[in-house]
Amino acid sequence: MKKGYEVVSKGYNAVKNIAEGNFSLHEVFLDGLWLLSPEVRKYYKITEIIRFQAAIVAEYRSAFKRFNSSGSFSVDELEYLSKVYKRLFEESLDNLDNLAMVITANKMRMSDEERLKAIDRIFSDTVDKLDFLRDFNESAGLLGLQRAREKSDIRGLGDYFNTN
Repeated sequence: MKKGYEVVSKGYNAVKNIAEGNFSLHEVFLDGLWLLSPEVRKYYKITEIIRFQAAIVAEYRSAFKRFNSSGSFSVDELEYLSKVYKRLFEESLDNLDNLAMVITANKMRMSDEERLKAIDRIFSDTVDKLDFLRDFNESAGLLGLQRAREKSDIRGLGDYFNTN
């Protein structure tokens, strides 16, 4: 019986040590997923996302200030513009938060490939937001110009008929 116990005990300990060694390998692998590789850190789209985010903020502020001071938009229309800009800004901040999570070591367990794919998705969404903003501002700007021309035409006609 003692011999049987020793065989079972040695076998159990051998299996236990192998399992713990295997777990250690997995632990090292999983811990490596917390780290950010230099390739990911240097990925050019990271700086582009930040640059585009700054452009979004600068362009919407400038456009809203221009639309607000033009006198071509009603209070309701300015409120609508403000809501669009606010939502766009909040979604852009979400992109920056997601980027920070992806590129900050010890935040998420991801492989380099997964991190790069996540950065690519964030980049694509940020580009879409900037393109939308530019189209939106261009459309609103054209509307403002049309209204300013109409006011000018009406004033010109009024002056023409008042002088005769």
